[in-house]
Amino acid sequence: MALLRASLLKMTCHRNVWLSSVTPLTVYPNSSSLPLQPPMFTLSASESPSHSSSSHEPQFRWKPMCLYHTQGKCNKMDDPVHIERFNHDCSRELQVASAERHKICSQNFDFFLVLDLEGRVEILEFPVLMISAKTMQVEDIFHRFVRPTEMSEQRINEYIEGKYGKFGVDRVWHDTAVPFKEVIQQFEAWLMQRQLWKGGSLDGAAFVTCGNWDLKTKVPQQCQVSKLKLPPYFMEWINLKDVYLNFYKRRATGMITMMKELQIPLRGSHHLGIDDTKNITRVLQHMLLDGALIQITARRNPKTPAEVNFLFKHRIR
Repeated sequence: MALLRASLLKMTCHRNVWLSSVTPLTVYPNSSSLPLQPPMFTLSASESPSHSSSSHEPQFRWKPMCLYHTQGKCNKMDDPVHIERFNHDCSRELQVASAERHKICSQNFDFFLVLDLEGRVEILEFPVLMISAKTMQVEDIFHRFVRPTEMSEQRINEYIEGKYGKFGVDRVWHDTAVPFKEVIQQFEAWLMQRQLWKGGSLDGAAFVTCGNWDLKTKVPQQCQVSKLKLPPYFMEWINLKDVYLNFYKRRATGMITMMKELQIPLRGSHHLGIDDTKNITRVLQHMLLDGALIQITARRNPKTPAEVNFLFKHRIR
């Protein structure tokens, strides 16, 4: 009996070690009263031995975001089990110690709008985090799943299953996704409510992306598909990879490379837009604390918006 107990104890210890080395990708519950489904797991770079926590980050117990909540559609706020399993305030996991803020140099903007679109055929996810340039705190969040308009229902289902099914959030997408035209209308209302836009260019704010694809290529393509004129606030942006290259004097081809070099652990699911937006924000925060000046890197020609001028001599091509 003693030998059996020892064997069971050893198996339990090994199981606990394995569970501590993964980040849960929980199947997000429907907004209805359906029971919660069991979580899925995937290996995460956040627990890899090659990644250590950034010295700039306070300790925080990571939990997956409630993706109904980010879109204002969670009806389980009075359910203690749901509250325990899911994060409903992304500002908590992106807090920066106030004692560190003196390291930030004066910026040209009051706010950074960190954006990371998802979807290759059409845009599927539109997440934006509003970050204070002075405190680096999350001031607000805009997050919408986007329903394609030029695809058959069968193709949409295949597309979503292949993209979001592996994260376990395909049901959330189907429950909440709205057409891009509606997303843009809601986003513009959000910008105006926060006094960041009055009809022309952004006021005291700038978009921050990890690359040029989101705003140089994908938004104009989607606007054409959705029969929309390109909104004027998409005329310029900050490609964080270019700022990174010029500040640290080393190339980083993407978000993962920047995070590895800055020893920032990856949290959440790579290629889930809201999680990537938060990870890009953490890179931005790290660079601000290191004293980087975050400047516009690309600007459209106002007369011919398809023409983009890249403002940095040294940039990621």
